[in-house]
Amino acid sequence: MQEKTKEYRLWKPVAFDAAWQKCDTSVLDDISASWFKRRKTLQENSSEYEKFLERLKREHAIETGVIERLYDLDKGITETFIKEGFVQSYLSHGDTDIPEDELMNHLNDHLDAVNFIFDVVRQDRPLTTGFIKELHHLVTQHQKHAEGRDQFGNRVNIPLLKGTYKVRENNPTSYDGTRILYCHPDHVASEMDNLTEIYNRLVREGKHPLVIFSWFHHAFTTIHPFQDGNGRVARLLASLIAIKYGYFPLTVLREEAKVKYIEALEKADKGNPQPLVSYFGEIQKRNIQKALNIKEFSGTSLAEVQQIFAKKIETYRREKRQSYQNNLAENRAEVFAYCGEVLHELRTNMSAQLNGGVNIEIKSSDFAEQTAQEKYAGQTADYAQKHDYFFNRALPKAWLTYRIEVAKEKNYRLGITVHHYGYDDTVLAIGSFLEFTDGRKNSAATLPLDVPPHVISIDDDIEGKKKNIKTHLENVMAAALAQIASEIG
Repeated sequence: MQEKTKEYRLWKPVAFDAAWQKCDTSVLDDISASWFKRRKTLQENSSEYEKFLERLKREHAIETGVIERLYDLDKGITETFIKEGFVQSYLSHGDTDIPEDELMNHLNDHLDAVNFIFDVVRQDRPLTTGFIKELHHLVTQHQKHAEGRDQFGNRVNIPLLKGTYKVRENNPTSYDGTRILYCHPDHVASEMDNLTEIYNRLVREGKHPLVIFSWFHHAFTTIHPFQDGNGRVARLLASLIAIKYGYFPLTVLREEAKVKYIEALEKADKGNPQPLVSYFGEIQKRNIQKALNIKEFSGTSLAEVQQIFAKKIETYRREKRQSYQNNLAENRAEVFAYCGEVLHELRTNMSAQLNGGVNIEIKSSDFAEQTAQEKYAGQTADYAQKHDYFFNRALPKAWLTYRIEVAKEKNYRLGITVHHYGYDDTVLAIGSFLEFTDGRKNSAATLPLDVPPHVISIDDDIEGKKKNIKTHLENVMAAALAQIASEIG
């Protein structure tokens, strides 16, 4: 007797429950205030910002098809396409696993869809079910078939209905043989109406944008309203909502698809949406950090530069007023002081655990001290170059060092640098480096410590940012101790 296939009904009637309301959005909140200030300046002055957005659009168009397994594309040609545009003659043998014409059709369909959602935001069109169908039709223009199953359970290709809800169930089989059941075709239309109604209510109620587009993406995927293309449309719709709120397209990179994206979606399926909210927040923060390193103007005429320069001087004079500068200085000092608190707490805990096995000494120099402006500037510059951002040497910086003496001839120095990131004076980075010294003068050697900077805005309240600052410093310490342990055998 044939064993009955296990089934799991993933879809439940769409709702916005307490788990979503409780989600922590600090990964994005830590930097949002500075981003929105900087965004206005870039939109007004920077042609480089427009080019940056075009690159993001092309990246989304490429990666969404890769993670949906419509095609594969070599990383080298991926970078070329992102930088230069979709030009078929750039392709070489082996760059893709499908015919070149078919690849270009997919890429251009995806890019048309991304451009479409930017246009929709500019036109302030409402998010309706009719629009969602229109978007599906656009992104699947050159896709002829979807995968289905016949009455015997065999995989078959069926004609793809474009811009039309599914008429048969689309139930994939998981790795353990369980069939995942999405919303039945009979309920799709009413559920999609429900989805857009709840979305509009969340917007009216002022729910956090990160929570809104994360929730919408997840709810849409549980409905799975179309025969195929649901993942592409879900990411486009989440992108549209993000763009409406001043953020960026939601691009899931191929190397993150399984380990971050799919796992986060599965946790949300089980009632824990925080990993999905955090991951989508990380995507946005990653692009914000790139945008903060864009210069305001380049390659424009002298007359245009003079006009922009005059506006900059006016803004600078206005922002040099004492209250503005005092606020930044106070927030900088609060961040630095908190870093010191965390490091002293870590030293106390470590000393107790090691029972005096090593000597630990903390030194520091704050933003007001001249030594902070000179010492470790080279290490900070090297760190910024490694992590591809502009270290603003003209603004105040501070440092703390965590000296760990294993033996007289074996000393390690963990440096924590607090410095300005990018071209806006309201953005701070907390960076780190690790050095070994054998006790002789000028004998320091840098050791690998590949921890990206923690980047925050100091244009608003610092208290809410302390949790993530502490987590970052703990991660730095863990990486440093792991490296030291490997060094001493």
